[in-house]
This record gives sequence, C-alpha cells and structure tokens, in this order.
Amino acid sequence: MRWASSAFALAAVLFSTHVSADPLQKSEDIVKFFTGQGNLGASRGICVGTEEECKSKNDKNAAPDKTGLDMMINFGLDSAQLDQTARAELDEFAKALKDNRLSTFSFVVEGHTDASGPDRYNQNLSQRRAKSVAAFLTANGVHPDRLEAVGLGKSHPRVANPYDPVNRRVEMRIRTE
Repeated sequence: MRWASSAFALAAVLFSTHVSADPLQKSEDIVKFFTGQGNLGASRGICVGTEEECKSKNDKNAAPDKTGLDMMINFGLDSAQLDQTARAELDEFAKALKDNRLSTFSFVVEGHTDASGPDRYNQNLSQRRAKSVAAFLTANGVHPDRLEAVGLGKSHPRVANPYDPVNRRVEMRIRTE
C-alpha cells in the first residue's frame, strides 16, 4: 500500500449546522487513535472521494487497521471563521497534539471549498480556512513547525454534488515524508 503524503487522515467536515455531528472527540481518544491504542469503531474510518472510488480503494487496500478519524467541524458559506463548536473540537485536537505520545507527528492542514464561486477565489478561501485551523492550533500551544496549511480549492470534493456544504472542510493529515 503506497501513501503519497499521509499515513492517516483526520477529516474535518465543514458545513454551517451540526445537525448530524458526532459527539466531541476527547483528546485522549485522539491520542489513542493515532498511537494505535484506540478502538473507535469501523465507522470512524474515512475515505475522500465518491462512494465508488472509496469502495474501490477499500477493496484494493483492505487492511484491519483504521486509517482515519472523523471530527465534525463547521465553516459557513464564504467563511474561514471557526464557530464555537469547531473551536471546542479543535481545542481537544490541540490537547492531543501537545501530548508527548504524539510529539513526533507533523500535520498537513488541507483547506477545501464547495464549487460556489470562481476557481481563484475558492483557492484563496481554502487557503484561509487551512490557515485559520493552523492558527487556532498554534495559538493553543501546537508548535507551528508541526503544521503546514495548504488550500486545495474545490478540486477534491468530499461528496459527488460539488455545491454540497459538506465540501466546505479542512482535512488534517499526518505528514509521513
């Protein structure tokens, strides 16, 4: 199995309401997950892509280990501002990253948008979203050298409908290279 830039994905799905948000992940659960000690259940795995792409990837790369952890974090339309729920969840993530057991991990913080708006604008908005998350983590004690914020615009939608609010998100991946 070949990983281009990450071993694990931590997806933060961003939309304006928390109608279907999972319960807040506690920092200890996050630490246990990334150190391989946690068992958060098969439903916590994540694949970014269409249902067919994910099924294909799962069939080809079937492995007993989970490769991702979902955290639900929201961004409103045309916004890079973190709401109160997003701040609470990222606070738990910051606590986890400051734990000695995760001190060797570095993350790529990838910002995404839906397809609303011009490409250049979406690219800039996705970069602002990634920087917003990285700035929050840094302000909460995570060393900035452990975080790289990148904007990917609308190029990697999470769901097939490119205008779906679910595509307004930030994904955090453990950097392996």
